[in-house]
Amino acid sequence: MSATGRRGQGWGFVAPALMWTLAFFIVPFIVMGAMSLATLDGRTLIWGLSLQNYAELAEKRFLWRAIVVSLEITITVTVVSVLLAYPLAWIIAFNVPKRWQRLVLLLAILPFWTSYVVRSYAWLLVLARDGVVNQTMMNIGLIAEPLTLANTRFATVTGFVHFFVMLLTLTIYANLVQLSPNYRRAAQDLGASAIQTFRHVILPLTLPGIVTGAFLTFVLCIGDYVTPQILGGNTELTVPQVIMVQLGRRADFPLAAALAIVLMGIVTLVYIAAVRWLRLDRL
Repeated sequence: MSATGRRGQGWGFVAPALMWTLAFFIVPFIVMGAMSLATLDGRTLIWGLSLQNYAELAEKRFLWRAIVVSLEITITVTVVSVLLAYPLAWIIAFNVPKRWQRLVLLLAILPFWTSYVVRSYAWLLVLARDGVVNQTMMNIGLIAEPLTLANTRFATVTGFVHFFVMLLTLTIYANLVQLSPNYRRAAQDLGASAIQTFRHVILPLTLPGIVTGAFLTFVLCIGDYVTPQILGGNTELTVPQVIMVQLGRRADFPLAAALAIVLMGIVTLVYIAAVRWLRLDRL
């Protein structure tokens, strides 16, 4: 087959993926970007190249506050999930017999089998004033009156962490099982303690899995609408919630598009930072 024929065959293989990306990502993104530069005069949409919506984001405190709240929740969820997932992945990789690891991993991904909405409402019932947590603490004498746990940021973070710990566990576990036992043996032969071996050998080699899982957690968390809406109780609005308010109540599509562009900009910056860090780490 000639070079031209091979090139044409290659384009034939990638054409479906390119068309899908063009139709369902690039074109909608261009439309959303154009919408963010339009203005709304009453109920009339005026197309143009105005930065009014972005100026409004900086001027209106509740819009800026939504961005800050989203970042605070997302960073908290990501850090807590990493701190919980790493020990869990370590236990599965090194302390669970290999014949049982598949079963344990199967149990670890059970949260993925449950509807996102159902899982959020389940946590709402658990954290309610008459829920399992409050009733248990009252029965053992830790508290005298029920605590307000539901409809708070704590509830939102808890719901997120429950899901993303399992996601991070899988990505970190995939890195841990690929490590040769010879790394630890060599470190011990050179006089390194268990802590030094982990800090200088194991942790650096598993950082790509941590960064990858943390990035996925960041992306899914900052763009989520369901969990903050159900568990947060509208006490603190996140960016997805504000976008839905602009669309559902005010029909302000330009401002909603501007918020979405800002959200995508934040995700893009985090992606660039993660990729740059991974490349520098491999040098």
